[in-house]
Amino acid sequence: MKKKNYLKNKRILVVGFGKSGAAVLKVAVDHGAKVHIQDSKSREEIDPDIMEMLVQSGIRSFFGCTPEDMGEYDLVVLSPGVPTDLPFINDARACGVEVIGELELAYRMGSGKFVGITGTNGKTTTTTLVGEIFKRAGRKTSVVGNIGIPVMSTALDAGDDSWLVTEVSSFQLETIEEFRPEVSAILNLTPDHLDRHKTFENYARAKARIYMRQSSDQYCVINYDDRETRALAKDCPARVVPFSRQEVLGFGAFVEDGVIVIRDDEKKTYICDASVLKIPGSHNLENALAASAIAYFAGVDPDDITETLKVFAGVEHRIEPCGEINGVRFFNDSKGTNPDAAIKAIEALRENIILIAGGYDKKADFNKFVERFDGKVKEAVLLGETAEKIRTTAEEHGFGNTHICANMAECVDKAWQLAQPGDVILLSPACASWDMYRSFEQRGEDFKGCVQRLQR
Repeated sequence: MKKKNYLKNKRILVVGFGKSGAAVLKVAVDHGAKVHIQDSKSREEIDPDIMEMLVQSGIRSFFGCTPEDMGEYDLVVLSPGVPTDLPFINDARACGVEVIGELELAYRMGSGKFVGITGTNGKTTTTTLVGEIFKRAGRKTSVVGNIGIPVMSTALDAGDDSWLVTEVSSFQLETIEEFRPEVSAILNLTPDHLDRHKTFENYARAKARIYMRQSSDQYCVINYDDRETRALAKDCPARVVPFSRQEVLGFGAFVEDGVIVIRDDEKKTYICDASVLKIPGSHNLENALAASAIAYFAGVDPDDITETLKVFAGVEHRIEPCGEINGVRFFNDSKGTNPDAAIKAIEALRENIILIAGGYDKKADFNKFVERFDGKVKEAVLLGETAEKIRTTAEEHGFGNTHICANMAECVDKAWQLAQPGDVILLSPACASWDMYRSFEQRGEDFKGCVQRLQR
């Protein structure tokens, strides 16, 4: 039984005033909680109209500072981007205050069935694809979570027959306790967000939390081809459903003679030829396998899976075609926020590539990224905090065709100067955007705007 009145009369501190924090704040006020808000931004950085709204609503705010007495709260709700080990958060725990995240709160208060999808790469594509499959099957479906729509904004309006297809980040998983999806999925695991998690082992443990409350009558979809992901399956309490593009499996989703197949305990179901997929690259074949397995074991008719796979064209900011000028094609892969994601974009495109990369430093290792330049990347145009780091790594691997620019407009202009007919200009940063942009979406829009300027 979900707790619709869970927040009534509770004293709550909402930490982080982005999309998630704002959604929690609204629900908490509507449900009779006494709410305070905290954010690292100063009061001067907050929109004056929002400040006025907070004052008029009697909501105390701590902008650029923290509460002195954390023991006065019944609950602290963290937004995903907030580190869980900040001193005042530790003080709250020491006072016996429960600390959870927006996803956990939405799960406790809302209704509906959850699908939870995590992994280093492919989360947004797979989550979007599963959502489209569910919608084609006639299910009441909301696609939420790390994809950009707070779970809290939807969960309380969901009915028992609703499905919340949820992209879940490692940050969100750090602050769950009761979250229990009907079907979970771990798509892959490569080092990421080490600036926050410190070690790969910590990062992997955070990802594994997605299945910690599942039971044996539920499912967890796992990438069989990924050694690190497969290792996590050993401790999974749910029934593990493997998917593989490299091996024919006795159970799960796989490719056989070029056809996507699902095999359960009773039968073998042919979904479609892998060649009909509109989304390019071997990584997107893996995403299609994962989505097929998730939908099938959630009870969706295979025909609905087949028809959706045939028409699904991908998501914005992920190897997104965004123009062609004089035989030079442009692709926006701003969502390539780590080296492995950018490698997949490079592998998905066959033409000679002029790569735009660089951004916020998440303490990633760029050696494998640069190794994949060989024979495909002609020139690398670099920007952001990691520009010099990537250039140094490239030179260590014998790649000298690097150029450092101050901003996206300069990058696109430089790439265009270097390009010849038949080339591809690819934005795939291998880094987060936070050194120069609010989000990868804003970065991608800037890139597309620069391309449009060239087309005029």
